[in-house]
Amino acid sequence: MKFSIYNPGNIEEIKALFTKTFSDSEGKSEGLLIGNLAYDLMINTDVQDIYVFIATDNDQIIGSIIFSKLTIESEINAFLLAPVAIHTRYQGKGIGQKLIIFGLDTIKENGVELAFTYGDPNFYSKVGFRPITEKLVKAPFQLTYPEGWLGQSLVSDKIEPISGKLSCVKALNKAEYW
Repeated sequence: MKFSIYNPGNIEEIKALFTKTFSDSEGKSEGLLIGNLAYDLMINTDVQDIYVFIATDNDQIIGSIIFSKLTIESEINAFLLAPVAIHTRYQGKGIGQKLIIFGLDTIKENGVELAFTYGDPNFYSKVGFRPITEKLVKAPFQLTYPEGWLGQSLVSDKIEPISGKLSCVKALNKAEYW
């Protein structure tokens, strides 16, 4: 098992991984939606505003995570972890957790101060994310599942309240993802 930053030549393979993984768990339409989101993020996001990490086994991509820039009025360096996909056959083996920790360590080394995600608190709490309220940090859009708004500081023990709204990169700037 190897964890690394992706090679742009792997964009189609990463898109296919997201499509298959989400189709297997959430249905074909969700698979297409998230596969297209991953593709849009990789193709249309400025290189300084995105980190894409992969897990490979025998040179096959079996997992991928994407962090994209969150703009905060106070100019804190923050990124959003979304989406995350581990090939269905490899799920439940800790690969996703190890890949996320690898990603968090790498973005921290590059000066990122805060990481956020929107998903299952039970899963993401295993890699340091904690539930946060919108009073503490307002999400870019109204949340359908407020319990899934999670964050962590990469430089201290807690997240200080942030006034103003966060804005995300263009590919995620759609209410349907929130």
